[in-house]
Amino acid sequence: MTFFTLEKKSSASKARAGTLRTAHAEIQTPVFMPVGTAGAVKAVSPREVESTGARIILGNTYHLYLRPGCDLIAQAGGLHRFINWPHAMLTDSGGFQVWSLETLRKVSENGVEFRSHLDGSKHLFTPESVMEAQRKLGADIFMAFDECTPYPATKEEAAKSLALTKLWHERAVRWLTDHPELHGYPQYFFGIAQGGMHEELRAEAIEHIAGLELPGYALGGLSVGEPAEEMYRIADYATNLMPAGKPRYVMGVGTPANLLELISRGVDMFDCVLPTRAARHGTVFTWNGPLHYKAARHAQELDTPIDPDCGCYACRNFSRAYIRHLFVSNEILALELATLHCLHFYQEMMQVARQQILDGTFEVWKKALLEKWKTSEE
Repeated sequence: MTFFTLEKKSSASKARAGTLRTAHAEIQTPVFMPVGTAGAVKAVSPREVESTGARIILGNTYHLYLRPGCDLIAQAGGLHRFINWPHAMLTDSGGFQVWSLETLRKVSENGVEFRSHLDGSKHLFTPESVMEAQRKLGADIFMAFDECTPYPATKEEAAKSLALTKLWHERAVRWLTDHPELHGYPQYFFGIAQGGMHEELRAEAIEHIAGLELPGYALGGLSVGEPAEEMYRIADYATNLMPAGKPRYVMGVGTPANLLELISRGVDMFDCVLPTRAARHGTVFTWNGPLHYKAARHAQELDTPIDPDCGCYACRNFSRAYIRHLFVSNEILALELATLHCLHFYQEMMQVARQQILDGTFEVWKKALLEKWKTSEE
C-alpha cells in the first residue's frame, strides 16, 4: 500500500491534491484534521464528527499520557477502539504542550522533565518514551518529539533548539526501528522541521529530516505569535525544499484564510483547535465570513440559518435566532450545533479546494473567496 499519492499540482501556484492511505481510512488532501486533544473533539460525538466528512482526527500524547494513561488505552486495543473512532488518527508528540508549560519544565539533551498541570507530579519525556507512548496509542500517523522554537527567537536561540530537535529525531528513528507495531497495522512517523523564522535554519532542519527518509514532514513553530505574512514566508520557503512526493503538514493552523494561503504554498495537511474553540465562544465560520452568532442582532432571524450556503445538520434545521437563544440560555446544544457547523464548513472548504485544484481553478477561486471574506469584515 502506497502511503501517499500526489495526484495533481496547480499550474498557477504550489497547491496540490493527493491521497493518504492508512489502515483505517483513505484521506484526500488537502485535509483539515479536527483536534480531539484528550480523545474527544469537544462538544460533539465521534458519529457527528464523521458526519462532517472528516476521516482523520488528532489526539495528544501529553494529555492522554497523563489521563487516562497510555497503558490503559493500549489494553483497550488502542485509541481507535477506546474512543470508537473507526477512521484514521494522528497523535501529536506532546512537544508543544510541554514547551507551553515553561515554568513547569526543564529541558536537557536527554529530554524534558516537567510537572503535570493536573496534579504537579513529575514526569520525563524522552524521544524514546514518547515513541513508546504513541506506539501504545496506536495512531496511524505519529509525530516526532521536538522542541518548539518560540517567537521571537534569535538565530542563536533557534539554532540551539534545532540541534536538540535533530538529535531527538535520530534517537526516535533508532527506537522505532527496534520496536515494531503493536496493533497489527502500520504507523507512519512524521518528522518536524523547526528553525524559527530563519530560512537557513529551516533549510538545515529539512535537509536533516529528509535524510532520515520518513513518510511525511511537518513544519513546527508556526502560528506561535508571528505575523501571518511571516508564517506564509517560511512555509513558502520550506515547501520549496521538502520532498515533493511526501505529505507536508503545518501544525496548529489556523483560520480559513490561513489554510487557503498555505495550500497555495504547497501544504497538504492542517489541524487547529480554532473552529471548535470559536464555536464554543459564539463565533462560527461561514462561506460569507465569520459570524458572531451570539450577537443581539440575530435574535429575530427566525428564518435564517447560520449559513444559507451550508448543508450541515445545524443549518438545515435551526435558525440563527434559535441557536443564539440556546447560547444566551447556557444550553449545551448551542455549543454542539455551532461546533458541528464549523467542522462541516472546514471539511467542505477542503473538499471544494481539492476539486478546484483538480479542475485547475484553485487560485481564481481562492482569490475571489478571500476578497469576499475581507469585504465582510470591513
